Amino acid sequence: MTTPVRFSVLDRSLVRHGREPADSLRRTVRFAAEAEALGYHRFWVAEHHGVPGVAGSAPTVLAAEVAAATSRIRVGTGGVMLPNHQPLVVAEQFGVLESLHPGRIDLGVGRSLGFTAAVRRALGTERDAAERFGAQLTELLDHFAGGADSPVHAVPAEGHDLPVFVLATGAGAEHAAEAGLPLVIAAPRGDDALLRSIELYRQRFRPSPWARRPYVVLSRSVAVAETTEQARRLLLPEAWASAHSRVHGVFPPLEPVEDVLARRMSSRERERFDLAMRGHVYGTAEEVADALHSLLDATDADEVLVTTSGGHDEQALLDSYRRLARLMPEQR
Repeated sequence: MTTPVRFSVLDRSLVRHGREPADSLRRTVRFAAEAEALGYHRFWVAEHHGVPGVAGSAPTVLAAEVAAATSRIRVGTGGVMLPNHQPLVVAEQFGVLESLHPGRIDLGVGRSLGFTAAVRRALGTERDAAERFGAQLTELLDHFAGGADSPVHAVPAEGHDLPVFVLATGAGAEHAAEAGLPLVIAAPRGDDALLRSIELYRQRFRPSPWARRPYVVLSRSVAVAETTEQARRLLLPEAWASAHSRVHGVFPPLEPVEDVLARRMSSRERERFDLAMRGHVYGTAEEVADALHSLLDATDADEVLVTTSGGHDEQALLDSYRRLARLMPEQR
């Protein structure tokens, strides 16, 4: 592959059936070191609350451990959900991270809420909390900018210019454009909607001290294996967990592929499972290279954030990232 884009990793510390959440967190840290050795540009962790199948509930804490276990790769979040936090606290936390690991920390922020009403109540948020995202984002950036007249000083964040990204599946693209920030975007509503959001972002982008031009990070699940079917099998455990969560309200630990294939799904579960299997890039190295070329040509993205972290077979998942690394251009 000769496309001059960066490739990065988002790992969500998904829990495997029969294993403890602590195992997933330790696996994430080991995986970060492997990603660094393979030449990936960034390694990000995510924020989920009250989810049995996801161990990554405190991204700032986990990012600190990842940064301490690596030396070159950029480390950050994809992302911190601002509706769950006070902007001052987020700024201070990332100011500490940047102070300890200068020049290596990224802050990705999103507007998602807790998956259930009980989780939202426990976090102290309501369903309309996402509507305040724009104001929270402005406040967060102001804390980093600081100034002598500022009534509150975010120590040690003030004065740091660490990269800030906005995660989006739709409306967030407008927030990124108005704030002049890089955009991280996925395609839950399909690639046509994705392309419209990217076009809108580029049209409305306002240059800022954080970014002089639009910068698009395409978030996509990618699986590479010796055969197309082996690559597809890597995606099955997370697809089933996603389907189960949509039908039953709980994202469970990942099951082995054989258990997923043997499961007798209800019509609703099968519908959700089929939907969860759409939109991925998977196959042999040649098939994946061709698919990524087409996707990057269509989006003109600057970076690909690979989100594949749901394979139950950890060695097969790591092999996929190794095969993908061999397709990557030399990282800038």
